[in-house]
Amino acid sequence: MSSSDLIHELVANCVECRPDACAVYDPLTGGALTYTELWERAGWVVAELARRGIGPGDLVGVGQNRSIDLVVGFLGVLRTGAAYLPLDAMAPAARLEGILEESGTRLVMCSAAKPWSDLPSRIERVPVPAAAPSGGSVPETAVGTEAPAYVCYTSGSTGRPKGVIVSHRAVLRLVRKPNFCSIGPGDRVANLANPAFDVTTFEIWNTLAVGGTVVVLPSLTDVPIDEWVAMLRDQRIDTMSLTTSLFHAVARERPDAFASVRTLAVAGEQMDLGATRRVLAAEPPKSLVNAYGPTEATTFASYFECSRESLAGLDRVPIGFPIQETSLHLLDEELAPVPCGETGELCIGGPGVATGYLERAELTADRFVTRPETDERIYRTGDLGRELPGGAIELLGRRDRQVKLRGFRIELGEIERAAATTGLVDSAFVEKVGEGESATLIGFVLPAAKTAQTGEELNRVLASSLPSYMLPSRWITLDRVPVNSTGKVDRARLIAMLDAPSPAAAPGGHPAAASVVEEVRRIWCEVLDVPQVEPTDNFIDLGGDSMLAARATEMIRERIDPEADPALVLLSDSLTELAGQLRARGAVV
Repeated sequence: MSSSDLIHELVANCVECRPDACAVYDPLTGGALTYTELWERAGWVVAELARRGIGPGDLVGVGQNRSIDLVVGFLGVLRTGAAYLPLDAMAPAARLEGILEESGTRLVMCSAAKPWSDLPSRIERVPVPAAAPSGGSVPETAVGTEAPAYVCYTSGSTGRPKGVIVSHRAVLRLVRKPNFCSIGPGDRVANLANPAFDVTTFEIWNTLAVGGTVVVLPSLTDVPIDEWVAMLRDQRIDTMSLTTSLFHAVARERPDAFASVRTLAVAGEQMDLGATRRVLAAEPPKSLVNAYGPTEATTFASYFECSRESLAGLDRVPIGFPIQETSLHLLDEELAPVPCGETGELCIGGPGVATGYLERAELTADRFVTRPETDERIYRTGDLGRELPGGAIELLGRRDRQVKLRGFRIELGEIERAAATTGLVDSAFVEKVGEGESATLIGFVLPAAKTAQTGEELNRVLASSLPSYMLPSRWITLDRVPVNSTGKVDRARLIAMLDAPSPAAAPGGHPAAASVVEEVRRIWCEVLDVPQVEPTDNFIDLGGDSMLAARATEMIRERIDPEADPALVLLSDSLTELAGQLRARGAVV
């Protein structure tokens, strides 16, 4: 394979070397494209976008679910010299509008089946062409390796999402000679991630860069788990990535699910040691990797190969060692290295570091810095860690108030600021409580004058601007804000309040809150055939599985929330959390 400086040039090499090999396949529809067909269809996209004036420097929105058209759209945008902006189909309209406004996007490629009617009227909607545009040609557009390849939006600490600009150079570092996994010609790689999340970068480009096949699979929450596991085997999946929360859910129910997989990369938040050992003790994949990396480091920055031997004597799964062409540093406030074993901020260097934040020069200057002694450009992650004997890095928490929850990166301050703008509260504080599978968001509010029943109403209002995973599962009403000796909010005392009332009877709860809890309790008892369910009980731990979750969801849709999803049942850590999620969506019994 010849040397290439752009992502689509790597794909072009595979078109030349493996023209008739399968590039992308969707087992649910039976659709498939060879490398030649993929290149041709992407060329139609190039011609259509060029006809509409798209070229280098432009940002094209892509509003597609996982599909063959998504891959075609991404490749076509890159071949114009523009960058793509993947959009989250689950995001509220207000959030999408803010992203499109800030990014200056004027055109969105979307499915003809789902035209994204809730996009702002100024946005031009363009379906992925099903045939060559009449009179269309495929212009050759040259851009440099530092040109943006895509922009991915993440939760923002300043109260709004921030767009991370990722260059061709950064993606090339991820796909070339990876040391954390092995993907080769003909290998089959699962495409499972939400297109708006940057794991899609690994799933698509690491595969197409070497002549493999991208296999578009349904989410674990869309099909029964036994069917999903059978699909991994039947589709001969060699490599895949899962969010940590989904990995934990599978580890509880089917720890042998990955027996046919060569490499499984788990990423998003702290891996649970018990769940990891459960999978290793069953029929594990040949390689089980704990992968770590913020969006600003282009998907993955470090990896740790999990085995019985590597985890022996540890009480936490490390994030491990740098992937290829990446440097990891544990630094103090002056950006000087801390001694081995001491806590420092994890900083990442190398060509995988993103260009910066879109239209956020001040924030870019704060997070993307140059080390004084080495002149190396690094990204300050805000994660705290330490080096273990042997050189592996272990994460210990956050320097700021950014958290990971079920694979999503969340700025708690963004939720607090959004709550403050509703007019329902004078003050709002949000904390992540628990770790791993038991983690949840808890909010504390000081209501505005003459405002009552703040919690449920607050989540209903916030649902128009924040995605569901950022809505606290419980709000506690305060009569005053506790402060410490320095006059700052005493967050430890706020969290201590959680030990007082039960979640179902939290102060300030909506009158229907207890009713939702009780109705969910009745459904669980009926579906699981158990006499009693406690608020802290977990659906799977009580004997639930995907089939029972589907049955429970049908009953929830009939009695509580017609839009409920099996994922709510499977991924909620407890009955209380599930009821809280349902109430956050506006459920009333």
